[in-house]
Amino acid sequence: MKSFGPYIALHLRYEKDMLAFSGCTYGLSDTESEELAMIRGNTTYWKVKDIDPLEQRSHGHCPLTPKEVGMFLSALGYPSSTPVYIAAGEIYGGESHMVDLQSRFPILMNKEKLASAEELRPFSQYASQMAALDYIVSVESDVFIPSYSGNMARAVAGHRRFHGHRKTISPDRKALVHLFDKVDSGLLDEGKRLSQKIIEMHQKRYRTGHES
Repeated sequence: MKSFGPYIALHLRYEKDMLAFSGCTYGLSDTESEELAMIRGNTTYWKVKDIDPLEQRSHGHCPLTPKEVGMFLSALGYPSSTPVYIAAGEIYGGESHMVDLQSRFPILMNKEKLASAEELRPFSQYASQMAALDYIVSVESDVFIPSYSGNMARAVAGHRRFHGHRKTISPDRKALVHLFDKVDSGLLDEGKRLSQKIIEMHQKRYRTGHES
């Protein structure tokens, strides 16, 4: 990954099980939303079955979508030439949900693109080992950005702090979705004003210890 230059490791929590568990269906089709609701209903050890996806999102309880992550990175000022490593399992909906992020950041890589099938074969049958590969690349990245603050994101951020001041940016999801909704409704243009709001928001998080 380092052969592409300084890179961002993006922990993109947009896998089927994550979305089903959290009830986050923003940006998904009706068919996809129904599939996730069915998975949640049929998974006996998930106790909460009825979840309001709009309420979840408005409270910042949902991972950012790939499109929202692209808007976030662009607003922070990262150029389209920035290499981005996707640390994740299989993205729900596949390429259809990655189009916007891919168009903004064409150097979009993952372990399947960087390693051959033969190289991945010893690990591919074990989800924890595949996740460990993502963990290593994330720890070594120039910038680490988690789209959701789960266990791996916290572990990577802590590991990076142990090694010194390696930049980690934790998006303020609750504040961001309100800005993105304004963009979608035409009340705010994606550009200098949005960028200024997002940069100021995360500078404050840095000063209060939410970002390192």
